Amino acid sequence: MTRGRGGIAASDLSHCREAIRTGSLSFHAASRLLPGRVRDPALVLYAFCRLADDAVDEIADTVGASKAQAVLRLGERLDLAYAGRPCNAPADRAFAALIAEYDMPRALPEALLEGLAWDAEGRRYDTLSGVLDYSARVAAAVGAMMCVLMGVRDADRLARACDLGLAMQLTNIARDVGEDARAGRLYLPHEWLEEAGIDARTFLADPRLTSALAGLIRRLLDQADRLYLRAEPGIAALPLACRPGIFAARHVYAGIGGMVRRAGYDSVTRRAHTTKGQKLGWLAQAVLRSAAAQVMPRAATLHARPMPEVDFLVRAAARDAAPAGRPDAVLAALEALRRRDLAARGGPVMLRRSDDGLEVRRA
Repeated sequence: MTRGRGGIAASDLSHCREAIRTGSLSFHAASRLLPGRVRDPALVLYAFCRLADDAVDEIADTVGASKAQAVLRLGERLDLAYAGRPCNAPADRAFAALIAEYDMPRALPEALLEGLAWDAEGRRYDTLSGVLDYSARVAAAVGAMMCVLMGVRDADRLARACDLGLAMQLTNIARDVGEDARAGRLYLPHEWLEEAGIDARTFLADPRLTSALAGLIRRLLDQADRLYLRAEPGIAALPLACRPGIFAARHVYAGIGGMVRRAGYDSVTRRAHTTKGQKLGWLAQAVLRSAAAQVMPRAATLHARPMPEVDFLVRAAARDAAPAGRPDAVLAALEALRRRDLAARGGPVMLRRSDDGLEVRRA
């Protein structure tokens, strides 16, 4: 068997590369500017995270299981990967090799699992901080894992990577308001909706663009733009070869937000898309900005404290002691799903903690 960087089998890496090429065009475009030593494991990381997210929907759709069951099964896959006995699937095998090669802190993918559990239970968020809590798990955790792949483990650069992840997720939420609503999901802060006079139940039953809703989408994109700017000093402080790829991701995702703005903040009747030409332009801009970072002084905001919602990720990736209760929080989220799912056709699920981490087992 031919193995490439990080001990990842060449055939498994090829599978992950294809999954990203067809399933995540924005990341695939940005990843072309990463050095090979980072690009290959990054493709594995994004493939595992993306396929894990897709699997929650696919399992529920194809075998009649609930989303809760699908998330619990994903927990089993994560357990097996960290035990060195991954499921016999390319993304799982490659992710297990990545864990071993880069000493990936388990708290980071567990945060993603917790975010998917929140999705499965249909959690809504009262405040912007609640939305950022969710975004920390499903996006900023990926930013922290990317830093681990680059060999970046200091708190300042990790915090800025998490800022970038938060910004990207807020952009995704703003882009997908209509699509999410038609699927019964709503990520806009409930207090914002109340302030704008928008009834959440009415909107979910019949999603329509109004001037009040457009104002909330603009407000969310403004928050994302502030986080993109806050993230930039961290990108400029990354290893030189890694900067163009991460600057590219920053500009491509911010560009999606720009398309939403140009559409009059209508992400209900349409979904913002960027063209190949736009992506190429942002890639070129990323190269120029990376070169400029060589001669520009470091911004003081590089050393800003982590956002409260991502502090646990920064500490975990920096190998500091994780805040008390973090593993228990993941367990509690999965236990809530287990309770909801007792009557599902898959039968009861037993969860417990062991020295090796979270265990999810069928009774």
